[in-house]
Amino acid sequence: MSNEASVIFDAPGPKARVRHRILTAVSVLLLLALAYWIYARFDALDQWNPELWTAFIEPEVWTAHILPGLLNTLQAAVIAAVLALLFGVVFGVARLSDHAWIRLPAGVVVEFFRAIPLVLMIFFIFFMQWGGVVVDAMTAVVIGLMLYNGSVLAEIFRSGILAVPKGQSEAAYALGLRKSGVMIHVLIPQTITSMLPAIISQLVILLKDTALGYIVAFEDLLNAGFRQIPPAHNNNVIQAAIVVAAIYIALNLTLSRLATFLEARQRRKGRPVVTVSRPAGGAAVGAVAVAAPTLAEPVSTVGDDTSG
Repeated sequence: MSNEASVIFDAPGPKARVRHRILTAVSVLLLLALAYWIYARFDALDQWNPELWTAFIEPEVWTAHILPGLLNTLQAAVIAAVLALLFGVVFGVARLSDHAWIRLPAGVVVEFFRAIPLVLMIFFIFFMQWGGVVVDAMTAVVIGLMLYNGSVLAEIFRSGILAVPKGQSEAAYALGLRKSGVMIHVLIPQTITSMLPAIISQLVILLKDTALGYIVAFEDLLNAGFRQIPPAHNNNVIQAAIVVAAIYIALNLTLSRLATFLEARQRRKGRPVVTVSRPAGGAAVGAVAVAAPTLAEPVSTVGDDTSG
């Protein structure tokens, strides 16, 4: 990494190093000044009063409010993430269809749900009775998250499929595979691998967007922090907000670290390629396989060994 960095960036000289130290010192001073200002404002408003904070060391607060809310948040996020991924794959592939009667409606659906604010979508799903069926808060949140994030994921999958080198699909077609086989066995596996960081980043957004269920009184982590805890503990809204925000930050950092780990892992393995084998003295009837290239291999390789 040090050799790679030295090639891309010039090593700072004496003046640049002095300038960097000065900027670092000024940045630290500004951060300390901001931290002191926040502390002083909290102190002036008596927000450091221990009575406002002791609620969060009581086991009942965690077992009755925070942990159930966190469980509902994670449950809604997991269900919505699975459905959004399925939605994204189906509509992302549909947007690449050769048939206009599939491609155009899929495009309309994706663009429509991407354009509607998620909070309005959750609101309408919750308050509209669908054929006399009353939708509960969690279902409204899950459906809204699925439609919005699924539409975004559809565009991610579509761009990932289009980014796969064209020669790989052409090689698969040359073996006699139909478009469905090319999608399932060649393009989609590589798309998921290459777009994994973007997919997980969108799932981080999905997890944060579960907080929008607040508008329909969804009993999630945010609801527990703002509606259930403060009334019984001296209206400690600010303290509850800080604790809830810390939990959200911990969850999102965990997912972000997962994205970083997976991206680094895929970088070590190398970009997957499609290899086409030929038998001795015959036409190409070999298998299409996904393999990790070595440093000397090209991005897309098609075997053309006709000897023997």
